[in-house]
Amino acid sequence: MLLTPGPTPVPEFVRKAMADVTIHHRTPEFEKIFQETRELLFELYKMDEVVMLASSGSGAMEACVTNLTKKKALTINSGKFGDRFGKICKAFDIEYTEIKNEWNTPVSIENVVDIIKNDKDIDSIFIQICESAGGLRHPVEEIAKAVKEINKDISIIADGITAIGVEKIDTINLDAVITGSQKALMLPPGLAVIGLSNSAVAKIEENARGFYFNLATEIKKQKTNTTAWTAATTLIIGLKEILSYIKENGGFEKLYSDTSKRANATREALKAIGCEIYPKTPANAMTTVYTENAPEIRKILKTKYNVNIAGGQDHIKKLIYRINHMGLVEDFEATWVVNAIELTMDELKIRPFDGTASKVFSEVMFKGN
Repeated sequence: MLLTPGPTPVPEFVRKAMADVTIHHRTPEFEKIFQETRELLFELYKMDEVVMLASSGSGAMEACVTNLTKKKALTINSGKFGDRFGKICKAFDIEYTEIKNEWNTPVSIENVVDIIKNDKDIDSIFIQICESAGGLRHPVEEIAKAVKEINKDISIIADGITAIGVEKIDTINLDAVITGSQKALMLPPGLAVIGLSNSAVAKIEENARGFYFNLATEIKKQKTNTTAWTAATTLIIGLKEILSYIKENGGFEKLYSDTSKRANATREALKAIGCEIYPKTPANAMTTVYTENAPEIRKILKTKYNVNIAGGQDHIKKLIYRINHMGLVEDFEATWVVNAIELTMDELKIRPFDGTASKVFSEVMFKGN
């Protein structure tokens, strides 16, 4: 049972669609698929433009840094992926200021506003919606609103790699939102998507940089339902399939609601058996638990209870475990995970098993408001 926060399980009907005969990317047949996929992405993002890239999410992060920063960037680092934005700036000799917090701590709106008011060179802000290194949710929409009230020309770029397809995101003040195929979109790795505002498109056209990750080139081509370079044909076919399925089976709002209920029920079940939820503001993409027993718990879950969940990275590598809620996770799978964790805690003599986790999960998931 794969319940890591990416890659997530790929549904069978998507795998079958991607296993069909390969289509050449410069044909009317594929252009039609590309157009239909773009239309579905516009519904998902609710932004002015969308671009698909044959890369991981990190490629889209690089493209946004290089194409949307003219003078100076502000990066928010509350984890591995916030840190990555700073590393990309450094790799391209782009000046940046970094706000750095512990991985369980969201950035404060006041801190961002204070820096923006005192540094007129900053023209772009890079932040995670969900910082998946610790399962943290930043107040991205509130920050974007506050910044735009000070200077509407500052671009707000949000890494939504573990947020798009998880929850409804207010994109009204966001200029770029990134996602990757292997998370809530339930595809194999290798496809990135960026939603863009008209303001971002204009800035990109004025500041086009790079070759492969030149977003001005891609935007121009993708408006004609093709790509600048070789398209990730199989993944785009799969993306069309999964987005169509979601739309036809209750829509995105139902997916968001189901994911939220599953995340809340999991957190409440684990708190009921004494687990410490790590982030101060948890995201719905995953539940992250802080414990010195994390490696032992993960090992027993995988070898005895057939549950594969993720650990941490860097300084919290052995201090957390993360349970995925993204995608079409079945209720019985989520119930089994919390039950298996309680059984594992009993085996490690942390807490005697009495079925509390499963009971609380079911109460919150199926009886809660």
